[in-house]
Order: sequence, then C-alpha cells, then structure tokens
Amino acid sequence: MPRPLIGITTYVEESTRYGVWDVPTALVPTGYYELVQAAGGVAVLLPPDGPEAAREVLNRLDGLVVAGGPDVDPVHYGAARDPRTGAAATVRDEWELALITAALASRTPLLGICRGMQALNVALGGTLIQHIDGHAQGPGVVSWHPVRPVPGTLYAALVPEESEVPTYHHQAVDRLGRGLIASSHAADGTVESIELPAPAPWTLGVQWHPERDKDTRVMSALIQAASLQPSNA
Repeated sequence: MPRPLIGITTYVEESTRYGVWDVPTALVPTGYYELVQAAGGVAVLLPPDGPEAAREVLNRLDGLVVAGGPDVDPVHYGAARDPRTGAAATVRDEWELALITAALASRTPLLGICRGMQALNVALGGTLIQHIDGHAQGPGVVSWHPVRPVPGTLYAALVPEESEVPTYHHQAVDRLGRGLIASSHAADGTVESIELPAPAPWTLGVQWHPERDKDTRVMSALIQAASLQPSNA
C-alpha cells in the first residue's frame, strides 16, 4: 500500500535572499514535512493558488496540513481590526480557506496547526480573539505551557494526559465554528485544540506547534486516517 500523500500549505515571502538571489519565495519550515515523513506520510508542498484550484488539489491528496503563520484577516469573520492584529495576508487567506472548505466537502483528513487551527474555525463560521497575552515570548521565541485534554474527544484519545506544548501565538479561538468542539485547554482557559466529532471527517486543529517538539502522535493519527482514503484503501 502506498504511503498517504499529505499536502502542506506554504506561503510567499516577497524578499528572500540566498546566494546571489533576492526573489519572492514560497516556503514552509522544514519541521512540517519532517513530521509528516516521521509519521509515515509523503509530504507535498502546496504553493498558493487561486481558490478555484482547491477542489482539484484535494482530489489528488489523502490528507491536508494547514501550516502556521500570520493572523487571519478579521474581515473573514466580520470583526473590526484590532490595532494589534497583523497585516492582511489576502492571497494566503483565500487559498487556505478554500482548501479547508474543499477538504471538508471531500471528507479529506485535515490537521490545522496554529494559524491553521484558527483558519479552520473561521472557515466554519467561528470567530477569533484578536489578542491575548502569555502564549508567546519575544519575536520568534517559542513559549511552553501545559495543555489539558477534554475527556471523550479525539484529541484525548491521542494524548490522554496533560502535556507541555510549544506555542507561539497571540490570537485564539473565540466563538466555535459550526460543529466544532474544543478538545483541550490551557490553564488560562484558552482553547488549544478543536475538532469535528464523528461521523464528521477526521478534522483536528491544534494551537501549538508539534513540528517543533517532534511529537508525532497527532500527525500519526492524521496519516492513519489518510491511509483509509479511497486512493489508499
């Protein structure tokens, strides 16, 4: 049986310098595809495309990972922009929201990481808290804190104990999107993971960065679900 094909979203940096080049570049940290590979999947990097291409892309994948990154534009959940919210990433928002919608429609297993979890919530009509303190240190410095699973959830079945996770975010889930439930919380009550309960397609979002601590439990569950997709069954 072939290994499941897992797409990972990438993003564009307009000025990336390497060697003699200084050009726009589509990229994603190596930890994402390394975690997919360590969990038994084949990683495919997905550069931004038009939203109309999302269904075609999902038809060729067994699973989808929506990576972390900048804030989701509050226009997508009908909120005024907080001064602390980052600049809009219009192309990325449109592409990733379309991918999430297509994944849900095709019942493709989906894992959202950090921004990816927030985008999942927004795609299903939820809203975000535009600023919280205590879940990020200085620029680029990961913060660690405990996360407590909610008994009876998919996440609790994967990680039944309270665990320390690496986080870097200043926004969080506010009102949950359609059908979503919270499956873990931080000590301050912040929603740290969300999911669609069965019989919905395998869908999980985590606010932290499992690619930073190489914990494969969540990714392995995505790979297992992806292995049951028709192209791998």
